[in-house]
Amino acid sequence: MNNFALGKYVPYDTWVHRLDARVKIIAVIMLMVAVFFPLSTWSMTLLVQGTLLVLISVILACTKTPLHSILTSLRSLWVMVLFLLLIYILVPKAENTLGIAWSVNGWTVYWDSFAEAARIVVRLVMMIMLAMALTSSTKPLDLTYALQWYFTPLKVIRFPAEEFAMTISIALRFIPTLLEDALRVMRAQSSRGVDFAHGRLSKRIVGLTSLIVPLFVSSFIRSEELANAMECRCYDPRGKRTRYRKLRFHWGDLVAFLFAGAVMAGVIVLSALHVDLFALMGIVAL
Repeated sequence: MNNFALGKYVPYDTWVHRLDARVKIIAVIMLMVAVFFPLSTWSMTLLVQGTLLVLISVILACTKTPLHSILTSLRSLWVMVLFLLLIYILVPKAENTLGIAWSVNGWTVYWDSFAEAARIVVRLVMMIMLAMALTSSTKPLDLTYALQWYFTPLKVIRFPAEEFAMTISIALRFIPTLLEDALRVMRAQSSRGVDFAHGRLSKRIVGLTSLIVPLFVSSFIRSEELANAMECRCYDPRGKRTRYRKLRFHWGDLVAFLFAGAVMAGVIVLSALHVDLFALMGIVAL
């Protein structure tokens, strides 16, 4: 859990770090739209999702996030993989274009079930990687300022923009802290004889209870300490605040914004035109 990178800022001087936080937020949103936008055929899905996975991997590598941190963050997805695969096997789609994988005593399993589960898992992996790229290359204070900037128009309807932005930034900041607390409690309980990995289901539930209760207590203590620290510094979310460092747009921000927009627009166009990869290859060959 110490290697969990989501929510941790990695202080490097890369082109991703130098981008404006407001641009990074909107770029991540546009890339997520491209990731989750449906495509008409499996061939185009494989091509587009593979291209996006390579692109997002390059962006994440540019933030210099350690590879072991990425793998640790994605390690818990295997439960999601098994769950999705079971759901798609038990409840197959009405149309199965990839054929039958095997059939036993009238029970048919289609290749589409495996493909659907893999597609959703790859999308979740790319979403986590984009969130890691955003949080590891953006200071929490800059992220708060960027969210406040986006929520400013909502002040017309008395929306608490500053409070909402501060809440989101604090939640992202405390994800690795809570995971470190969970690891500390697990080690303490393991030294007292609690086994989280073996034994009956009832014993595991009791073990999880011995983990969850101290973790909640620790979270409440940390939240109270944070509230006291903010009050001691006279923090007033409704007060007029000045900023030492202001966010400014640069040419690199415009390039990043246009690139993310082009990627999203390209995926939407491919989805709207119902382009097939093999037909496209035939046109190119001619």
